[in-house]
Amino acid sequence: MRRKKKFAEVPITAANPLEAAVAGRDSQVMEMVAKAVQHNEVRLAYQPVVQTQNPGTVAFYESLLRVLDATGRVIPAGQFMPHVEMDQLGRDLDCAALKQGLLILSQFRDLRLSVNMSARSIGYRKWMKILERGLRDNPAAAERLILEISETSAMSMPEIVTDFMADMQARGVAFVLDDYGAGQIAIRHFRQFMFDAVKIHGGFVRGIEQEPGNQLLVAALIKVAHEFDMFAVATSVESQKDAAVLARIGADCLQGYHFGAPSMTPPWLPDAVEPKRA
Repeated sequence: MRRKKKFAEVPITAANPLEAAVAGRDSQVMEMVAKAVQHNEVRLAYQPVVQTQNPGTVAFYESLLRVLDATGRVIPAGQFMPHVEMDQLGRDLDCAALKQGLLILSQFRDLRLSVNMSARSIGYRKWMKILERGLRDNPAAAERLILEISETSAMSMPEIVTDFMADMQARGVAFVLDDYGAGQIAIRHFRQFMFDAVKIHGGFVRGIEQEPGNQLLVAALIKVAHEFDMFAVATSVESQKDAAVLARIGADCLQGYHFGAPSMTPPWLPDAVEPKRA
């Protein structure tokens, strides 16, 4: 008698409805992002990062990528970056973010701003030209520019990242390791990378007041960061109780909806005027 295949043994092929649906969705996302880049419908939203001991003082703002779809809806980066990260579209989005970030820094001379990037963009000539031109035209912007690289991205090409960081840090640019604690970075790499700050992954922070285990974990992550002279930023802070716990265990800065949601209208402007386009 012919044995039936177990579910796990059934190969996933193009004819599989689930795979076909996923492939179709990915294709639509790529097409949407490509059109947004082509028509300059890429924007930045801004979220404050505040000092733990003085939450009314903003240490810097993180710029977060957004694209507008054909209907004008604002699409957050989390909904499209996983689809384009490995593609040239990911590099073009990094270019758009960096160009707009440098423009903002040239318009507002007292502002500190972080811009997200992929390690892959270091070898992308267009991105490097934007960075070099921006720092040449406005050298003072270097000390107010912060580049954020995710833990996973940094570990994908550590030698290239460390060389790039050394060059840029000598010119005043600061670096933040994003999603700290979520990836596979080894402690020994901290001395090699020499990030200026780390952002603790929000999955460990959200609801921390009710999670003793996460309190111990985050406290340990903060201690390691401080041992390597890095500031520790807790992300995804959504309540005053969580903020109080994070202050007690040593976080230097806090970021999350409790202190302000990402806004495409620059929150540092009292009259909420949109900035010039890049």
